[in-house]
Amino acid sequence: MPWLRTEGWAGAVMLAVAVGVSLPALLGVIESALPRPVWLLLLVAYLLGFGAMGVVGRPWWERASIMVAVLCSWALILSTAGGGLIQVLVVLTAAASVYVVRPAWTSLIILANTGVVLASVQIAGAGLVESLLLSLFYLLIQVASAFSTATLLREVRMRRELARAHVELRAAGVLLEESARTAERLRISRELHDLIGHQLTVLALSLEAARHLEGEQSRRQVERADQVARELLGDVRATVGEMRARPMDLGAALRGMVEGIPGLDVEIEVDDELRLAETEQIALIRLAQETVTNTIRHSEATRLRIDVTVQEGGGVVLLARDDGVGAGELALGNGLRGLTERFEQLGGEITIDPGPGFPVRGRLVGS
Repeated sequence: MPWLRTEGWAGAVMLAVAVGVSLPALLGVIESALPRPVWLLLLVAYLLGFGAMGVVGRPWWERASIMVAVLCSWALILSTAGGGLIQVLVVLTAAASVYVVRPAWTSLIILANTGVVLASVQIAGAGLVESLLLSLFYLLIQVASAFSTATLLREVRMRRELARAHVELRAAGVLLEESARTAERLRISRELHDLIGHQLTVLALSLEAARHLEGEQSRRQVERADQVARELLGDVRATVGEMRARPMDLGAALRGMVEGIPGLDVEIEVDDELRLAETEQIALIRLAQETVTNTIRHSEATRLRIDVTVQEGGGVVLLARDDGVGAGELALGNGLRGLTERFEQLGGEITIDPGPGFPVRGRLVGS
């Protein structure tokens, strides 16, 4: 599951810390200016806002969630006059904000959080120097937490870009290898046709002329040789045709493309009865490549399954589905738009569901 990644565990630990620093107020050890049910309701809202980030996968939802968490943390801290370690809540929201808002907004949240900490300490009756020192302490912790989170996110993005480059490089290698095999088959087929085929054709014509020579026994031998020559010519032409049309192993090509992707387990299943032309196989490889790349970039998935099956009537379908949260709304990039046009030119289609799993279905009529 996606939430079991490093970011998911970090979020779970932060929620546990939030509950831990709130326990004194929940248990009545620290007095609150708000009734306990109201204070508990604010804590639940804080936890829900904190935990809801990244669940839906839409920017507006994430921004709304972090604002709910920020506002509730302010109310919780001010209502308890900064008692205990409740101010730690501002550190958690500052670190979480890096995931969902721009650095400028994170800076504003950190400054506002520091002002709330200062106000809460003043409400508790602390001196000015003590209030300033404590506020500076929490300011530095927030900044350090934000920088640490930003570093983690940058590392995650670099891993995703590395995985994407890995897929593209492997796909290019697969296509170049197939192109080289195709060129070699064409070269050999031309040589067979030009050399052996030409010679056998000359032989057949010569024997055809010799058939009209005198002598019954000679005539029978010539006819026999003529038959053998014609059979050999037919075999050569059949071999040439087979070499031109011999398809690549699509399953091996797809598995080679996704082998060794860091952070994503890709399962490939290809129907044994699959028979496609080279252009159709390349279209399916490109669709699989684009699907894997989008999964790495956007879905927060750890598993992806790609099935290529033959339907009744000869149609071929590639169906890809991951265990991610989906895109929420469909916005095709240049890659998927270009692939949609390619499939339509081949008489097929591509359909995409932006919901959970982000299913991608490419259909070809087949040859």
